[in-house]
Amino acid sequence: MPAAITTLRSTLATDLTNAGVWSTFAFPPATLLVNACVITPSDPYLTPSNNDVITVSPMANFKILITKPALDNQGNLAGIEDYILAVVTKLAASTLVMNISSVSAPSIISAASGDLLVSEITVSILTEWS
Repeated sequence: MPAAITTLRSTLATDLTNAGVWSTFAFPPATLLVNACVITPSDPYLTPSNNDVITVSPMANFKILITKPALDNQGNLAGIEDYILAVVTKLAASTLVMNISSVSAPSIISAASGDLLVSEITVSILTEWS
């Protein structure tokens, strides 16, 4: 049975928890941290499967933002690649019905916490109207 839209982000965050390795957020935190997985709605957020029949399950679209410190070394790139593989492995083990549609190339962003190396994994998850 699909998870309800109202609890989907927290269910996904629970599935991605990796204590001692990264922090997991079911919402964008006030300050973006290193070594984190942050779940945010993608655009479009919801994709209905049928125009007006609410008994047909929609797809909820999310981005999972993976962060690492932006260090100037090859090990840092290998580190984010390891995180990508770990997140995909956790998604594969999830009980949620989903499709992983893309993984972005790592890039550097400037945040309040400093420069971060980031990559986004886009997923679509079968959900229900509740």
